[in-house]
Formats: sequence, C-alpha cells, structure tokens
Amino acid sequence: MVFDGLPAIRRHEAGSTEQLLAAAGFQTRPADNPERVHDLAVMPPLKIVARNQDNDVRYTFADPYKCRCLYVGGSKEYLAYQRLVTEQQIAQERLWAEEDRMNWGLWDPWYWR
Repeated sequence: MVFDGLPAIRRHEAGSTEQLLAAAGFQTRPADNPERVHDLAVMPPLKIVARNQDNDVRYTFADPYKCRCLYVGGSKEYLAYQRLVTEQQIAQERLWAEEDRMNWGLWDPWYWR
C-alpha cells in the first residue's frame, strides 16, 4: 500500500499561510462564481502572486486544497504579512535555541563537564 501524504502536507502548509494572511488583513474570497473558479484554477497554488490592478499592486494567494478560496490584499497587507512571517521565524529560531540548551538530559556528554 502506498500512502500519498502530499495532500495533507499541502493542507497544513495552506493553513499556516492562511492564518498569517488573515492576520495581516488579506480578504478571503471563496471561489463561488465562474470568474473566481477560473482564477483559482489558473493561479499557482499556495503562492503569493503580485499583479498590477488600477495603478496599484494587488497580492493574491490561491488555495485550491483547503478553503478553495483566494486571499486578496494590497501593499499594506503584504507588508504586514511579511512582518508576521519574520516574527514567526524569529520566534521559532528562539524556541529551537532554547530547546538546544535544555535537552541534553541523559545524553549529556560526560567529557564536557
């Protein structure tokens, strides 16, 4: 039996990104009309795409796996998203550094004492 975990990974990846996009102020637009269904089908999945619209840059994220929706925001929302991603990365690195300092337990090399 072969297990394909790729759809589960994609759903998890989408969920994490979607939380940050929503927190940054991106608007959720379900693919509930022919135009949005088409946009969802032709856009690269799980990638933020920038495009010019009415002399402004619009950022769109297509999720055909989890919510089957589009996230749409402008420059302000995209900058907020980038800030949140950076904050999340810094927090994760701090957590890993803290775990590295604390987790020797029984595996503490005796010759380092």
